[in-house]
Amino acid sequence: MKFIPNLSYDCVIFGFNGKTLKILILEYHNTGLFALPGGFIKKDQSLKDAVNKGVEDRTGLTNVFMDQFQVFDKPDRANVFDMRRILEGNNKDLEENSWMLERFLTVGHYALINYEDVDPKPDHLSDSIGWYDIDNVPQLMMDHNEIVDKALEVLRNNISEKLIGMNLLPQKFTMKQLQQVFEAILDQTLRRTSFQRKMLSLDILERHEKLFEGKAHKAPYLYSFK
Repeated sequence: MKFIPNLSYDCVIFGFNGKTLKILILEYHNTGLFALPGGFIKKDQSLKDAVNKGVEDRTGLTNVFMDQFQVFDKPDRANVFDMRRILEGNNKDLEENSWMLERFLTVGHYALINYEDVDPKPDHLSDSIGWYDIDNVPQLMMDHNEIVDKALEVLRNNISEKLIGMNLLPQKFTMKQLQQVFEAILDQTLRRTSFQRKMLSLDILERHEKLFEGKAHKAPYLYSFK
């Protein structure tokens, strides 16, 4: 076997469409099962390289922000029945792939990408991959809903320290767009003046030309992260 036994990764891939926070979810062939994008680690491969390759294969993007946040190791997290359905739904030999029916520890990661840059692609076991609103996630297999909830909790706790918005926005953005990212992640409305004051006080933004779309005196400035 070319993979490290009993070890996997699962990734919560966040995107922002200008209004809501979304995540990518797979649906497996002939099963009706939904899951996070994930995979296994080859014996000659690092965990980081495996996750980066998995995200690239599903999104077409490289060099995205990635954070490892928790190992999920409950003894009963693996569902042998569901994994058997996936293998059978893809006409995979059960004996040859019996290692996939064993208990697995999975390393949770979250990725942050610009929604507009992505053309999602399913893997060879999946019918489809698509964006789902963070507040409308379907029932996922195994403990993947728990993984999503934990990723969102970590994302919210680190939003200011790690400048999360920078990976969900275009290279240049307005202060309003940056505020919308924070509001979507935190699920709360922020005061415009207070938010702008805080962002400018951090000395992390570089101001550029104005974005002229309507009346000149209302044109907002564009910013980028230093």
